[in-house]
Amino acid sequence: MTDLQMSMIAAGGVFVVGVVVYNKWQEYRARKSVERAFASDHDDVLMRSGEPELEQAPVERQEPVLDLGAETPLSPLDVEPGASKFDTAPPIDAPAPSAPSAPAAPRAPTKVASLAPAAALPGARPDTPPSELAESLVDPLIDCIIPLNVEGAVRGNKLLPALSRLRRVGNKPIHYIGFAVSGDWEPIVHGGVYTKLQAGVQLATRTTALNEIEYSELVTRLHAVADEIGAVTEVPDMIEVMSEARTLHRFVAGHDAQLGVNLAANGAPWAIATLIQALENQGFDVRPDGRFSMPDKEGGVLFTLSTNVTLGADTTNRLTLLLDVPCVAPGRDGFGAMVKCAKELTQRLDATIVDDFEQPLLDPALEEIKGQVAEFYQEMDASDIPAGSTRALRLFV
Repeated sequence: MTDLQMSMIAAGGVFVVGVVVYNKWQEYRARKSVERAFASDHDDVLMRSGEPELEQAPVERQEPVLDLGAETPLSPLDVEPGASKFDTAPPIDAPAPSAPSAPAAPRAPTKVASLAPAAALPGARPDTPPSELAESLVDPLIDCIIPLNVEGAVRGNKLLPALSRLRRVGNKPIHYIGFAVSGDWEPIVHGGVYTKLQAGVQLATRTTALNEIEYSELVTRLHAVADEIGAVTEVPDMIEVMSEARTLHRFVAGHDAQLGVNLAANGAPWAIATLIQALENQGFDVRPDGRFSMPDKEGGVLFTLSTNVTLGADTTNRLTLLLDVPCVAPGRDGFGAMVKCAKELTQRLDATIVDDFEQPLLDPALEEIKGQVAEFYQEMDASDIPAGSTRALRLFV
């Protein structure tokens, strides 16, 4: 082998070694780069062994309270099926709350609202007795009632935080009542003591009936509430509940009547600014949605009025007065008051009372409609859901 060949072999060996060394160096740099990228200075508590836990400052326990400003306060339920509201419970000696071992830091006093203030029930008066309020809020005719069986007596302040977390399923309100030691069913309030509880979900609203999904959600969530307060639920059969819900909704859909009369301008359209002043002088209250409502003497609404244009419009040539028939009691004569107002506005605004097809509505036609309204009220009375009653307002509002 010549010197040239030996030199070439040596050079090749050096080159190969150089390539290997270079590749190893590149791998080393890449590995270090990855380690730096994924390195963490945080202590992994899952990898610790035998280390003592750090002491934490004690955290003051705070009881949940029901905010008085919360929307749609919960309301109570009615008498359980087959039971009388005059059932009496044995007297008990409720235990007094134990005194704290050490004085706590002063805090602002908080209030816990009842689950069913009178204002939460449509049509209820503030002076409604608690027993009557309970009967209106949990009504066997329009509610599915679920007993919550408790052992002994339970204070209202223990119940309120748990019950307040389940107020409705879908658009169906849920109410609660308790059988107080006084011997009456009543709304659950802070400071009350109860030996029986009931939960009730409304079977239908103006739009829908209680369905299987909503009922399943109610049962699941109510079980969780019952576990929290130490109660056992008695859940009615779903098939029977769904049948009752559909039957009630058919009644609601068949009696969801709204009567309207229109005022058409005889000449030029009315300017909105001038029209608003005229309607306020007539006694209407302005609503944020652009409608006007005619109040009655008891703080309710007899009928409403729409200008039939958007809020930004400058003029309109048509007004519509609308009566929500099932929500106005016959004694308030909503239809008569609406027709009287319409006739007065025709004089004030130079208008004509017309139907939806622009045909004049004369007195004979209005009298015929009045007779139909009277028959409608009789049908609702016969179904034990009188127009304008608390029961009707719960279903149709």
